[in-house]
Amino acid sequence: MKILLVDGTIIGRKTGAILEQVEQYIKEFDANLEISQLHLADFDHQFVDGRPFDQYNDDMKKLVKTLEEADGYILATPIFQGSIPGVLKNTFDFLHPKALRYKPISIVANGGTYQHHLVVENQLKPILDYFRALVTPNYVYTHAGHFDKDNKIIDEDVHERLREMARVFVKYCELSKDLPKETIDQH
Repeated sequence: MKILLVDGTIIGRKTGAILEQVEQYIKEFDANLEISQLHLADFDHQFVDGRPFDQYNDDMKKLVKTLEEADGYILATPIFQGSIPGVLKNTFDFLHPKALRYKPISIVANGGTYQHHLVVENQLKPILDYFRALVTPNYVYTHAGHFDKDNKIIDEDVHERLREMARVFVKYCELSKDLPKETIDQH
């Protein structure tokens, strides 16, 4: 299975640091998964504006193709101004409604306060539900106090939660292998 670790921002390093740690934990549970990272900062973004898809730049076409070809995702996002970054929402807007269907996704988020964890519940999960993704129930939320000055995770509880999230994600990957992506209800 192809697993894509998505860094859902174009600035900052904490989400990337979280993904590097999650990758290690996933490999502990299943070394056979093909894991790669995708950083939104590596693309020349254009706004989704309704034009035909072939009129967008090559970076946007590559981004969509890479996302659609993956079999599962770890999605890392910062929380800015009480919301997910616009570049991440714009990326979702590029995807076909069936692009993430029945594919496992775990979420990690980082914000400035503890209260921002609700963004995952109130914004990100509904978007992923729209795509009918298999969202694991145990997302991990971090804040600045969980990192040292070099963006290394220093909180042992966060490590334990990331390890458990990775374990559950691997089980969701196993579940999704035999689940047809086409539905009976045609929706």
